[in-house]
Amino acid sequence: MIATNGNPLAEPEPISAANPDITIRPLDHLALRGAADAPALVLRDGVFSYEDLRARVATLSGWLRSRIEEPGARVASWAAKGELTCLLPLAAARAGLVHVPINPLLKHAQVAHILADSGARLLLGTPARLATLAADDVPDGCAIMGEDEALAAAAPAAALPPSSADPAELAAILYTSGSTGKPKGVMLSHANMWLGAESVAGYLGLAPDDRALAVLPLSFDYGQNQLLSSWYAGASAAPLDYLTPRDVVKAVARLGITTLAAVPPLWLQLAEQDWPAEAAASLRTLTNSGGALTVDLVRRLRAQFPTAKLFAMYGLTEAFRSTFLDPALIDSHPTSIGKAIPHAEVLVIGDDGAVAADGVEGELIHCGPLVAQGYWHDPARSAERFRPAPAASRYGGVAVWSGDRVKRDAEGLLHFVGRRDTMIKSAGNRISPQEVEEVVLATGLVAEAVALGMADPRLGQVVHLVARRRAGVLADVAEAELPRLLQRELPNFMQPRAIHWRDVLPLGANGKIDRQALQAELAA
Repeated sequence: MIATNGNPLAEPEPISAANPDITIRPLDHLALRGAADAPALVLRDGVFSYEDLRARVATLSGWLRSRIEEPGARVASWAAKGELTCLLPLAAARAGLVHVPINPLLKHAQVAHILADSGARLLLGTPARLATLAADDVPDGCAIMGEDEALAAAAPAAALPPSSADPAELAAILYTSGSTGKPKGVMLSHANMWLGAESVAGYLGLAPDDRALAVLPLSFDYGQNQLLSSWYAGASAAPLDYLTPRDVVKAVARLGITTLAAVPPLWLQLAEQDWPAEAAASLRTLTNSGGALTVDLVRRLRAQFPTAKLFAMYGLTEAFRSTFLDPALIDSHPTSIGKAIPHAEVLVIGDDGAVAADGVEGELIHCGPLVAQGYWHDPARSAERFRPAPAASRYGGVAVWSGDRVKRDAEGLLHFVGRRDTMIKSAGNRISPQEVEEVVLATGLVAEAVALGMADPRLGQVVHLVARRRAGVLADVAEAELPRLLQRELPNFMQPRAIHWRDVLPLGANGKIDRQALQAELAA
């Protein structure tokens, strides 16, 4: 709980580089925080103590430095959760490289774009995944290597000492879909990630005896922070790739998990499970982001885990985590996204550029040292989202103009209203409509395509596709072949729930396809 003078609703004080109470280290120093013999990482084939973590990070970073001497070069990973994917955020930072984690659910076309856009010099991944890449998917100058081969090669490498990097240097590029176009790389510094770990560990109250079950993808900022905030607190993390919600329940019981982070669709599934009493009782901290909790789901989770603190949170990759709701308020304000987390400043700005009054809708603006450094090699889109902070900001500098519409109530709590853009958000995944549409058009079966997000009670939204066949393509051929081709080219979370075939798509006054008309038609 964040409290000032006993008031749980008080805003945390901002920090600045001049604040002597704030120490920002290079990211790899997170490995140095826990007691040497304390557990740091719980894997399927063993437990790494903090001493093990330090040794493995040191040799892996030494090996990376021996392969790639260019400071700031990008090294990508495309693998399930394991030793390599957990160590690379720290090891790449220590080696002076920039880590580019790729969602293991993505397929070759998306991976090819990320490799080319980031200019990755090395891709480390699961051999089965690497085998799906065609020769032209891997850009010139990018080597590929299986994760086991890389770990074996790194084991005898000369260890690198802790980094002395400037915390303002780039440490990672996390690729996230935008409302238009292909995934864009959000640039995160050592300071961004260090302060994010410190902030979350602080307001969650994590302690060395905590054990987090890391079920979220490590390519997401929310997922990666499961590791980083745990290590900041000297606690341990247990990464898990699960197939069913029951796998999560079993892991909580088997490992004595105290902290669990999830997105609303998974929380809904977990609330439906039959939990052993000892497993439910071991959970002390539950966190949600990637979508709003419903009143019903809050009540179900509170009944299922009555002794656990439930943190409702909001954020976006460009500014990391932005707000959280004090768990003492979750029962009385179940739909609120709360107030700013430590080291963040959030403002509700009206259309007139001034701070909106209580109860008046405005755009949510994110300011402070958690704001990312922009989009990798994309000054045009960076200028759209990363703009000068409003005059009311205590920080100034560059802020993230989210496009999200919110209201602030009389208690200072924020409430989400809606999104300004057309982003589809399904099960915590941000999906670019244009990215789906480009894949559809590339099949050669479709002349026009529109991907829309339609409401779904379990996933938040699902993709619906409206399509017009290309001339000369038979209807039965298009209807049979398009789903098969999309299954091959798009990850599961991007697959259309339904395909609606049309002979003509409506046009708006500007001559463009009228997305709003299609959305209203499908919703009717």
